[in-house]
This record gives sequence, C-alpha cells and structure tokens, in this order.
Amino acid sequence: MITYCVRCVMPDTKPDLLIDEEGVCNACRSYEDRKQVDWEDRSVQLGQILERYRSKDGSNWDCIIPVSGGKDSTYQVIRMLQLGMNPLCVTSTTCDLSDIGRKNIENIKRLGVDYVEFSPNPILRSKLNRIGLQQVGDISWPEHVGIFTIPVRAAVQYNVPLIVWGENSQDEYGGPAAASENNVLNRRWLEEFGGLLGLRTSDLVGLEGVEEKHLIAYTYPSDSELQRVGVTGIFLGYYIPWDGYSNALLAQAHGFTSYPTTVEGSIVNYENLDNHHTGIHDYFKFLKFGFGRASDIASLHVRRGRMTRKDAIDIVRMHDGNFPWTYLGKPLEQILEPLNMSVDEFIKICDRFTNKKLFLRDQQGNLIKDRHGNLTKVRYDNE
Repeated sequence: MITYCVRCVMPDTKPDLLIDEEGVCNACRSYEDRKQVDWEDRSVQLGQILERYRSKDGSNWDCIIPVSGGKDSTYQVIRMLQLGMNPLCVTSTTCDLSDIGRKNIENIKRLGVDYVEFSPNPILRSKLNRIGLQQVGDISWPEHVGIFTIPVRAAVQYNVPLIVWGENSQDEYGGPAAASENNVLNRRWLEEFGGLLGLRTSDLVGLEGVEEKHLIAYTYPSDSELQRVGVTGIFLGYYIPWDGYSNALLAQAHGFTSYPTTVEGSIVNYENLDNHHTGIHDYFKFLKFGFGRASDIASLHVRRGRMTRKDAIDIVRMHDGNFPWTYLGKPLEQILEPLNMSVDEFIKICDRFTNKKLFLRDQQGNLIKDRHGNLTKVRYDNE
C-alpha cells in the first residue's frame, strides 16, 4: 500500500525517498535542516571557490554554466554575473524544443554571456527517444544523459575546469544522505543520479543501427581527460538557499517568459517550458510510482509554507497524472511522429510500465480509465 509523507504529499514509492518513524520524508527533513545551515559561511565558501577558479589573466572563461533556458538556469547566470564571473553558457538542445524554450534561450544570451549550443543528431535522437521509451519507460533518456555529458565535454574541450550546476536534486527532492550532502559533481554522481535508469550508453550499440561512433555526445569524458583539465562541479543550491518559485520571479524580472496558462500535468506556469516531451516523461513517472509533477511542485510549496497539505492533496488529485494528450499546446500525435510511433502503440507502452497495484482496476484486473484515458490512484492520502 502506498504511504505518504505526513508533511508534504510525496509517496514512499518515489525512488530514494524514505519516510521515517514519525511519517516525515527525507526531503522534508532535508529542508528542515536548512535552518541550521550558516548561509553566510556558505556564501563565503562560494566566493572562495569562484576566486580559485577565476581566470587570472582573463584569457579563458571563469566557469561553464549548463543552461536550458529555464528559470533555474536563467537564475544561475544572473547570480554568476552578479558575482563577477565571466561564464561560458552551454546548452545541450532538448529533444523537441518549444517556441517559448527558444525565446528563453535567446533571453539568456541577452543577459551578456558567451554561449554555445550543441545540437545532437536529430535522427539518432529520435531513435534514442523511442528506445528509451520502450526499454526503460523514459522518452527523455537521451536528454537527461546529454545535459550531464555535453557541459562536461565542453569543460574538457575549452579547458574550463569549473562547472556551476543549479540544485542537487537529491538534496531538494530527497535521496541518500551521502548524496544530499554532496556538493561536487563527479562520475559516480552521474552514474547514480544522472538519468541513466539502468540503461547504459554502451547498451545502445547494435540497436536500430546505432554504432559507438554515433554516441559521442552521450558519453562522459575519460578519467584522464577530466584529470588533465581538473574538471569539477559545484551545486549552487548548496551555497545559496534554493527555491524554484523565487528563482522564477528573479528570472522573470530579467526577461524570462512564463507560459500563458498552467502547464499540462503541472500546477504552475514557470517551469518545464522548453521540451514538448516533458509531459510524457512526467506521465510515466506517475504510471511507475504514483506521483507526477504536480506532486513535486505542491510538496515544494507545502514545505515553504505557501500551501497547506490539504490544499496540495486536492490540487494534486486534479492535475497529477492526466493523460498527456497535449504538452505546451502540441498534440500527442505530433510529438510522437518523429519517433514513428502511433498513439495506440504509445498507450500499450504506457500500460506495460504501469504499476497496477497503485491504480483502480476492474474485477478482471484491468486498469479502469475514464473517457480521457486517465487512471485513478487507489489512495491519494494515508486515510
């Protein structure tokens, strides 16, 4: 039976999320621990690190900032510029870039930075989207790998050792204690939390004509290359209190554009705006684990006192796990077209990855769906 944190609305089915004997999840405990953090000392630590890696003669960039054009990466750029850094911003292009995503990438450039965008082979990318969806239930597998490999490859290629990431998701959303305290990115972190889901890049060779030479963009640099440049990474959220909503407000003040309405499957209009595949990715999270993006965001707001848990439960029930007929206004048929996949084929894959214990079924054990194709969870709270 699914069990929920008594403070937020996260279920114990979330990987790496643990609920203690008082019924509180480790993500809420992690946020609670922030009160004990000496943020002034962390700020000093950040300044010391930036000074250590700053180009002394101005002949190279001071750091690399991986950017998607989203509210968090916009915030990262703003903060680094405020701290006097001269960054090289690096984008690994999303699978199905939206118009608003392109607009926000152009806005980052206008903040006053040098910028590089790496666009992987789109034919191969569509193959990897299909393979990821069919094998591990994640259409965004190549994107989640590329956002870690491409900036690190850029660090090696341009000899810029410091990479400034945003939040450590294991700290913000829960995870093993060792990971939640980790403020430096390394190969082990990538392999454990970098979106591989048990599907290694090497596993792709031989599938649908994929060869090793096609996978350069999705392959982490060698240890010798990393050591030669001294590539390291910091999570800005370790040094500055991280809050997606306030990040969005600051980003908007610097030209970031939000979506006109609440994004499908979400409860806000300021995040996950760049990729039309995101709705499918979040839907599969709901099918596998019984929670979606609405639960994630509602829990963040509950922890910060901006929403009651009761209201969060009601909102999640309305928005979590709706079948992704559209995302950012783009129809599902069009999203699936580059994958050479029909909606019927997609639904069969959905059913295969659904954890049927979490959803209502009929007497024959078949999933019960409403006229929109939506499932209903067996339990939305601990009652």
